[in-house]
Amino acid sequence: MRLVIKIAGALLDDEAVVRQLARQIAETAKAGHELLVVHGGGKIFTATLARMGIASHFTGGLRITDRETRDAAVMVFAGLLNKRLTGAISLAGQNAVGISAADSACFLAEPMIHEGDAGGLGYVGYLTGVNLEFLTSLWRAGIVPVACCLGLGTDGELYNINADHMAAAAAEYCHAERLIYLTDVAGVLDGEKVLDKVNSTDVENLIHRQKVSGGMILKLEAAKRALAGGVKQVRIVGGTSPRALRSASNGAKGSGTRVIPALPDAEAKLAARASR
Repeated sequence: MRLVIKIAGALLDDEAVVRQLARQIAETAKAGHELLVVHGGGKIFTATLARMGIASHFTGGLRITDRETRDAAVMVFAGLLNKRLTGAISLAGQNAVGISAADSACFLAEPMIHEGDAGGLGYVGYLTGVNLEFLTSLWRAGIVPVACCLGLGTDGELYNINADHMAAAAAEYCHAERLIYLTDVAGVLDGEKVLDKVNSTDVENLIHRQKVSGGMILKLEAAKRALAGGVKQVRIVGGTSPRALRSASNGAKGSGTRVIPALPDAEAKLAARASR
């Protein structure tokens, strides 16, 4: 099975959690799955910018990224965090290679259009394609690619991409069967309850009723895109659990939240009648 695994940046700040995730990734790859690991790093990046004296500004959950901020993003995402995670996977016994957009032009991007202005957010982009031939060559060689959230524009510039959106788009372009979000929360929450399953229609209702907020909205919107693009299932699970990734990759119930396509109208009506 081909899996795209997105690891929240908050999980990369704890060395013990990184080692635990690396062991699970190694086990999953050795079980015969083709993995593409995508990681974020917003929390650590924001802290690094603060140490550099660079202010962070956001709009609609997206970071406004001028050239100075973009250059720092390349250092943190493609450098520090990417190598930290790649090294841990390699030490766990699974060959892995850290890649960024510039490597074989593996992730292509265009500037994000904000309020009708392409490039209005600076060096913020959205994924427009992947070099699947390059990724396939790594899988055939038994290597796990570990990608940071950057895209290469036709202008030769690197663009910062929201990691949740990048993982969803990459899953679509790679024809992945499953997309797994490993987060710092147990799943999609309704109050304190972890929802076992939501569909595309439920996502709209959760957002409208303000049951979810912030980063979870971005994940759910990204999940909808992945499902619409042919990904069969999206899982949102707590990444600190020792068996989170293995359970999600095996399709086991009771691990986080499954996001599935909405039922067609006819099937939805039959399901509603059956539940009465």
